[in-house]
Amino acid sequence: MKIKHNIIYLTVTALLLISCGKKETPAEKPEVNTEKAEAGHEEAPQTIASLTEDQIKSVGISLGSIEMKELTSTVKANGLLRVPNNNKATITSLYGGVIKTLNVQVGSIVKKGQIIATIANPEFIRLQEEYLTTNSRITYAEQEYRRQRELFDNDAGAKKNLQSSDAELKTLRTKKASLLRQLQMMGISPGKVNNGNMRSGLVITAPISGTVSSISAQIGSYVDVSSPVAEIIDNNSIHLDLQVFEKDLPKMRVGQIVHFKLTNNPETEYDAMVYSVGSSFENESKTVSVHGTVTGNKAGLIDGMNITGIVSLDKNTTPAVPNEAIVEADGKYYIFIRTDKKPEEHEEEPGNGQKEEKGKPAQQQKTLNFEKVEVIKGPSDMGYTAITPVKGIPADARIVVKGAFFVNAKLSNSGGHEH
Repeated sequence: MKIKHNIIYLTVTALLLISCGKKETPAEKPEVNTEKAEAGHEEAPQTIASLTEDQIKSVGISLGSIEMKELTSTVKANGLLRVPNNNKATITSLYGGVIKTLNVQVGSIVKKGQIIATIANPEFIRLQEEYLTTNSRITYAEQEYRRQRELFDNDAGAKKNLQSSDAELKTLRTKKASLLRQLQMMGISPGKVNNGNMRSGLVITAPISGTVSSISAQIGSYVDVSSPVAEIIDNNSIHLDLQVFEKDLPKMRVGQIVHFKLTNNPETEYDAMVYSVGSSFENESKTVSVHGTVTGNKAGLIDGMNITGIVSLDKNTTPAVPNEAIVEADGKYYIFIRTDKKPEEHEEEPGNGQKEEKGKPAQQQKTLNFEKVEVIKGPSDMGYTAITPVKGIPADARIVVKGAFFVNAKLSNSGGHEH
């Protein structure tokens, strides 16, 4: 009996020991390598954007294909508009006088020979008087010379008197020629000068046709040959001076087309043609002047305006897409192509407020997927830009030609995850 009790005691003791062994503190979970976990969580940037048909329709996304276009490579340069000095004029008076009338104002368009102003000076009357007096003296001198010649031929007069009358006649004729020329330069017709028709005023005329750019005189002010009355510029002869850097100089040649825009009015584009390429550097800028004649529309172009020009070089046939099909991100350029690839899916933890009701699956719309593909930009012309894909693109690929900006925004806003 005692042996039986001992067996029961040992059995209970063994069971208690086993039970205590199971009540140990919970085993520590195995440590997780956080670095490996984080590395596993890092994902490549999402390149697939998924849009529903409603989204595509609402933002006006259009699809097209990569086209082969004959685009012109270009060189961009800054410069100024210039008018050659032989198409600028400073209006002055050859004779001093007081301004009596002023017939133009800044901005007036004038023709060559048009009267700009009139001046008055009593000295003008004296010059006409001297011309008339000289004419009378010449008439008398001619008669005296003929008389002395007859006397000398008949041995009745001295040779000295003949020589003196001859010298006097020549002197008067020289003075008349000088006065006649001065009157012509003053705008007075010598043949119309007489005792009853002496002019006290002179006219100042435009030496060239153009636009009055400035007026320096006013009515009542005194002007002379050193006092400019106004300035005229012929903007029809305007040309552009582009400053081209040394590395682009070998590409420049006469006859190239230049498209340029004004710095203060970039909406309007003008055209020019290169007629001269400089052969020396401008100061220390290491640039060379390339001169071009403005062709076509010249409205609004003024001497001294700053411009940005694009010189067209050789044309090449190359793959191209519309300008708005290209988006920029982080200094690189991309296009979006239609793809059957799907964006990576990430399961959400329960309890995020997105539980589906049992028996009611979420309604899904048809979606289109677009892959972001990096490209290298080439020259742009006529609304198209040449591209070189970094990786191969199928020849029949459909690309986003309109609305690429919205596709890129959708991809960026998703944070790289599609749920």
